[in-house]
Amino acid sequence: MKRIFTFILLGLCVNATAQTVNDVLRYGLEETQGSARFQAMGGAFGALGGDLSSLNINPAGSAVFSNNILTVSGGNYNRDNTAGFGPAGATLEGLNAVELNQVGGVFVFKSTEGAAWNKLALGVNYDMVENFDDSYRIIGSNPNGIDTYFLNFAQGVPLGPLRVREGETVVDAYLDIGSSLGFADQQAFLGFQAGFIDPVDPDDDGNTDYFSNADYSTVNQDYIQSTNGYNSKFTLNFSGQYQESFYLGASLNFHSVLYERLTFLDESGYDAGSPIQSATFDSFLHTEGSGFSMQIGAIARLGDVVRIGGAYLSPTWYRLTDDFSQAANSDFADKNPNVTNINLGVINLFDTYTIKTPAKVTGSVALVFGPEGLLSFDYDYQDFSNAELRPASDANFASENAYMAEVLGGVSTYRLGGEYRIDRVSLRGGYRYQTSPYKEEGIWGDLEAYSGGIGYSWGPNRLDLSYSRSEQDVTEALYDGGLGDAFINRVNNYVTVGYTLNF
Repeated sequence: MKRIFTFILLGLCVNATAQTVNDVLRYGLEETQGSARFQAMGGAFGALGGDLSSLNINPAGSAVFSNNILTVSGGNYNRDNTAGFGPAGATLEGLNAVELNQVGGVFVFKSTEGAAWNKLALGVNYDMVENFDDSYRIIGSNPNGIDTYFLNFAQGVPLGPLRVREGETVVDAYLDIGSSLGFADQQAFLGFQAGFIDPVDPDDDGNTDYFSNADYSTVNQDYIQSTNGYNSKFTLNFSGQYQESFYLGASLNFHSVLYERLTFLDESGYDAGSPIQSATFDSFLHTEGSGFSMQIGAIARLGDVVRIGGAYLSPTWYRLTDDFSQAANSDFADKNPNVTNINLGVINLFDTYTIKTPAKVTGSVALVFGPEGLLSFDYDYQDFSNAELRPASDANFASENAYMAEVLGGVSTYRLGGEYRIDRVSLRGGYRYQTSPYKEEGIWGDLEAYSGGIGYSWGPNRLDLSYSRSEQDVTEALYDGGLGDAFINRVNNYVTVGYTLNF
């Protein structure tokens, strides 16, 4: 079936929203990215400091530097997704992207001899918190067709507003319903006008019961999802060393978010007598905005070998705006042919909304064996049942917040890293384990990651190389409100190169 992409932007503020738990997890869970040394050691830097990306874990880490430092890191992201409509999905999609991971510096100001605070440090750093470049494809049979999506939204919606009034275009009606009645009614309108559903009583504008025009036991679906964008963070850090053994620091974090998701769904394989024999359903989501958080932390040296650290990261408040467009078509003969005018060029502009991701606490311990090497361990805890969509006065947000409080729980993250030095060469390894944010098993699996790397120093310079691999099984709804779930095995491979200059 031909898709029509005429990009004519028609703006409208939609009162009701379609933001869900997926948005909260997208911005609330962070990957271990940053500098090459940081990635090689699994991000276990909470009691160590001495690395620009360690400020993401503990802001006291900048005071560990003994001199000024600049670091820049870039890498290649390779993502492999095996996806299907069952746990043993067979469609493999890969993606490669090259990005700037991190760039920043710390400037150290040493105090005069005898001062209680030995030195102060000012740090500025840019980190890629999350790279959203990704894609996957599912080809298979599904007992839930596109009609299911529209039928779920339509039940309980009066028929009258779903009709196109005299003198009104189908596009005008689509946008007007989204503005005045909300997202659910708009989906019911789209499904009705495209022929997926019909009212039980077509003569009653008060009818609220609908049935599907598609007959099948299973349908053949070809689904493609492609995403791109980033969640980046600029950190302004201040820290100090008190006497010889105590470090204290604080940071202000400023996020910048861009997220785009494009989906295509082709459907066929209906029963021979079905009024619908083929259908398509496409959508495009564009999200952008900013976020802010605060962080405090401390590191203490307990003798020459043992260090301990603790940090608190406040909730992150994201202020976001969504643009959303969609297109749905079927070959049902009796329906409005002008529904093809509702395409990816007809844009719904949602009101600005806020996501509050939960606070995070971190405890750390490290063993430093002089110049020979070190071992480090971090533990994070973040309770996602406290995440919120705002404004809470929005009935849809209130419902979704209650749902998140019920199904989401605490996320524990364990990071272990080590480094062994041989003259100018440093050998590194790391391990990370993160539990699922869902209380119920089987929705998202736990994440497991391994990493390693090497560093070489000469004079004031250091060159670092790291490799990390993470894997996680997740279940995602293809569309909120219907069409069943996709089972995805995600494997992420990162290769990062970094350069550090001491001066």
